Amino acid sequence: MDIVIVIEYAASAAALSVVLLQVKRRLELSRAKPRSLAGHARLARRVASLMPYYEYDEDRFFRSDNAPEHIATLRRDGFLRLASLYRQRFPETSAMTARVRTGASDLQFTSAYRVPFQYSRYVRQRLPSGSMLMSSDGVTVRDTDSNAMYDVAGSYGVNLFGYDFYKDCMARGAERVRDLGPVLGAYHPVVAYNIERIRQISGHDEVSFHMSGTEAVMQAVRLARYHTGRSHIVRFAGAYHGWWSDVQPGIGNPSTVRETYSLAEMSEQTLHVLRTRRDIACVLVNPIQAMHPNSAPPGDSALVDSGRTAHFDRAAYTRWLLQLRKVCSERRIALIFDEIFVGFRIALGGAQEYFDVRADIVTYGKTLGGGFPVGVVCGSHAWMKRYRDDRPADICLARGTFNAHPYVMGAMHEFLRRLEAPELLRLYDGLDELWARRTARMIAALADEQVPVRVENLSSIWIVCYTRPSRYNWMLQYYLRAEGLMLSWVGTGRLIFSLNYSDADFAEVTRRFVAAARAMNQDGWWWSDQSSSNRAIRRQALREILAAWWRKGSRLRIASSAGMRRELLALDQFAAQEVAGRSVVQLDVMEWVSEDLGCPDQTGLDIPDLEQVHRTEQQAANAYP
Repeated sequence: MDIVIVIEYAASAAALSVVLLQVKRRLELSRAKPRSLAGHARLARRVASLMPYYEYDEDRFFRSDNAPEHIATLRRDGFLRLASLYRQRFPETSAMTARVRTGASDLQFTSAYRVPFQYSRYVRQRLPSGSMLMSSDGVTVRDTDSNAMYDVAGSYGVNLFGYDFYKDCMARGAERVRDLGPVLGAYHPVVAYNIERIRQISGHDEVSFHMSGTEAVMQAVRLARYHTGRSHIVRFAGAYHGWWSDVQPGIGNPSTVRETYSLAEMSEQTLHVLRTRRDIACVLVNPIQAMHPNSAPPGDSALVDSGRTAHFDRAAYTRWLLQLRKVCSERRIALIFDEIFVGFRIALGGAQEYFDVRADIVTYGKTLGGGFPVGVVCGSHAWMKRYRDDRPADICLARGTFNAHPYVMGAMHEFLRRLEAPELLRLYDGLDELWARRTARMIAALADEQVPVRVENLSSIWIVCYTRPSRYNWMLQYYLRAEGLMLSWVGTGRLIFSLNYSDADFAEVTRRFVAAARAMNQDGWWWSDQSSSNRAIRRQALREILAAWWRKGSRLRIASSAGMRRELLALDQFAAQEVAGRSVVQLDVMEWVSEDLGCPDQTGLDIPDLEQVHRTEQQAANAYP
């Protein structure tokens, strides 16, 4: 009997030890997550699903920060002048965009998410930005109304050497493979040179071709899982690696992702997790995050306040990558550099060369296609092999109909050949210093104008930041467009310059940028008083959200939301993001404020019938000739 009792006690102790070990590991994982919703995918989706739609009426639109009447009048007059200018300057571009938008889901999304949703419908009805271009030349693009604008959108990072460069790559590449045409399955001989050059540039043994950056990342992760036999991947909070479910576990992905850890970058707790867990196959790094670790790619739809920050510390980020390299080597975890964006831009050898850290697998895309869509995976023989000699049925499948398409390979061939030209290689000499000087000149010009704007850069990639609390920073993109600067749909969140910008070109961009900021300042959008702060703005936005919940009769009442309350108290930030990789609202809440809000009553908030809104917008689009 005593033996039975001893065995039972031993079994109970063993079970308790297992439970305690699991709790310990779970706590370690939690500590490695950022103190925001960026690392808590399920909670982030839950918060997003509770976000009610509301918008401002016309009076509230101009006074959402409780500005005095004379400031609201200034803003209204400035807005009307800008709307008049847009009608005169962009009539055909706006009309064509409206026609296309009714059938183009991508365009519907980007149009709706250029600015915070409370302002969006009012803005897009009166300041139609237009998304139609007819031609490109040098560092400018021309729309369907023949307006020439300086391109600072950079085609999402594709445009590295100037559009004329890529037009030539596409034309000469097509001529080179014309006789083969669209034959697929076999390779055109240009592939041999492409593979050899990519091997030289990346420093890796093997190459595989894909049709997009997202596909390349999917294959890199699949290879890591295949060769390690492990299930989980680590991505860093806020980093974008394409729209595949496993690398985008939060808002924007309707599925629950169970084999992805979203951890904090530049964190000792993250390194501890990597050292101690046995289920991690790979760590994904997007080097552009060096500008804003643990934050989502910045977009103007998230400019609820002036809390956007960016700062690039090359030495600190290099130390972090070296730490990652060490622990990944110790634990046989694949270190993957996602260089879809920064590859070839910050150095010829990309982030590996720039930070002097070698990854196990590297993905490229965007500019490498010479103007065509492409994704590329590079790695050692050991990481890239897709089958096992001793187990012939155990394979890692990765095929695609259009992989290594002859026309893509032809344009890539031209791109890679031109990278050998001395005049092109000279563009990399002193590249960081050149863009640091240009950034400093822009900052000085903005300071001289006494506008609350500054810029931060990583080489030729810029983020615009705002130094005075405001709810209207997103308006700057429309003043910049009026001055002839072409931005992408994320607005001032990311400006991307091509390397063919001359000093004269950049001086003109600076002049126009400062003129836009001056006009916006004169129109009163950056008014603030002594009580203004980013925290006060976020609290006001939270009150509006609660008021909208209350008015819509949501079954979620503040007093009964104990579960959500506990979850929010466990975090430092309350984030509600509606993205496909882009956040819409982020609210930092340092305390739960329901106690003193009671039943909120916010004037100037409209909760429209969305079906009627959609019908009205459809009718307006159909009215265009």
